[in-house]
Amino acid sequence: MKRIAPRTLASQVVALVLVVVAAIVVIGSVLALWDARLTGDRTARETEKALAVGIAKAPSTVDALAAEDPTTILQPMTEAIRADTGIAFITIMAPDGERFTHTYPEKIGLRYLGSTKEALDGRIHTETYTGTLGPSVRTIVPVRDASGEIVGMVSVGVTEHTLMQEWLGRLPVVLAIALSALATAGVGLWWVRRRILQATGGLAPGDLRLMYDHHDAVLHSIREGVIVVSDGRPALVNDEAQRLLGGGDDFSLEDVPESFLGEERFDDMLFAGGGRVLVVNKAAVDGERNAAVITLRDQTELSEATGELDSMTHFAEALRSQAHESANRLHTIVALIEMGRGDEAAQLATTDLTLSQQLIDRMSQSIAEPALVAMLLGKTSQAAERGIELTVTDESELGDDVAGLLSPQEMVTVVGNLVDNALDACDPGDPWVEVTITGEAGGVHIEVADSGPGMDPELLARAQERGFSTKAGGDERGRGLGLALVAQVLRRHNGSLTAYATYGSVVVAQIPGQPAETARGGAEGDRT
Repeated sequence: MKRIAPRTLASQVVALVLVVVAAIVVIGSVLALWDARLTGDRTARETEKALAVGIAKAPSTVDALAAEDPTTILQPMTEAIRADTGIAFITIMAPDGERFTHTYPEKIGLRYLGSTKEALDGRIHTETYTGTLGPSVRTIVPVRDASGEIVGMVSVGVTEHTLMQEWLGRLPVVLAIALSALATAGVGLWWVRRRILQATGGLAPGDLRLMYDHHDAVLHSIREGVIVVSDGRPALVNDEAQRLLGGGDDFSLEDVPESFLGEERFDDMLFAGGGRVLVVNKAAVDGERNAAVITLRDQTELSEATGELDSMTHFAEALRSQAHESANRLHTIVALIEMGRGDEAAQLATTDLTLSQQLIDRMSQSIAEPALVAMLLGKTSQAAERGIELTVTDESELGDDVAGLLSPQEMVTVVGNLVDNALDACDPGDPWVEVTITGEAGGVHIEVADSGPGMDPELLARAQERGFSTKAGGDERGRGLGLALVAQVLRRHNGSLTAYATYGSVVVAQIPGQPAETARGGAEGDRT
């Protein structure tokens, strides 16, 4: 069966509004005509009453009624008045109802058709009555002489036909106004229809609902955070984006970071917030100003795994270098023995072992965390291979009682990434890095100095506030992620990260004393 109803939302809205407007116009026109009818009837009654009272009180009327032939005097007078006023009839009669005047002269002398009781009682009476001229609205007034006695009556009337003609005379004006209103509404609705078609793409309500349901289901089911920005403000945040940003049941659109809402576009930017490291992409919406779609991907576990993999890779490279160096040294020792120079061979074999063992013993005595010691030993070998002098200062002292402040993994993350940054940033002409680690139950102090120019403190503070890394590309790609991970750990424990320049660059990470349960609780609170 062919559908009659419009399919598109625009057509349905326009049809509905047009029906409503048409109904309003029709009802308004009917009410206007009805009001015109009531007004005409009221005006006629008032005019009749005024005219009848005027004729009844005129001395000439009283005198004429006292004459032998009242008709001779009154008929010309009433006809002249009727012609001037457009009244249907003016009938002057005796108290018994005998007519002295009438529109039709042949009706003179006959009895008046209508109610006379009220007039004979001395009252003015208006009624609708069907007389010789048909249905009419008439007013009857008593005529009194000087003594107050009723000597006659005056009846003035307008036929219903005359009132109808006056009423119908207003119909063209009302219809013209109604048609103008409908035409204006039609033009306006045509423009509205175009706007709705542009906004909805010509889709029907069912299609729009289906599209919304599907899009809503997709947005809230995908494992990637999505934020829709309209007019520079967040318009939609799906469930995954709320989770990644650390929002709970009370998450609102105002919780979206302001750094996401600017006009700049970015690809694969790092954002550290809510206890997570996120990869953020922002793309503009074609044809829309200040509109964009932002996607968020959780890179926390991948970043940590990547950091650990990098550490293992560097450690493997250090072992390979050590193995290569040991092979060269072993060949040298064998050659010295073959040459009969055993003492020199023994000295060469024990010197390097003694230095390595001294380094291990010194670090183990000052730093109680084995994982951190192993990491620093690996970084020392890595630095030596790159021609950089890495030193753990004698002021370093990290006891067992800091285990409640930072986990071994967090300690390795902070120190390892800061050392990696320093190794990358130190001056090639004078390459050196110094690490100082002190800590007890009252807090942990990590200081990494290098010979490089250092990071601008304002840039470091801005990166921490906005959450984005300072990654610039090229060989610095790892540094951006490292700073993001460091900032994440420090925020989790209410720590701070500062940078300043003295004889080189110095970066300081400070973690205040805080029970591990409280720290973990705060971190979990950020994720919920």
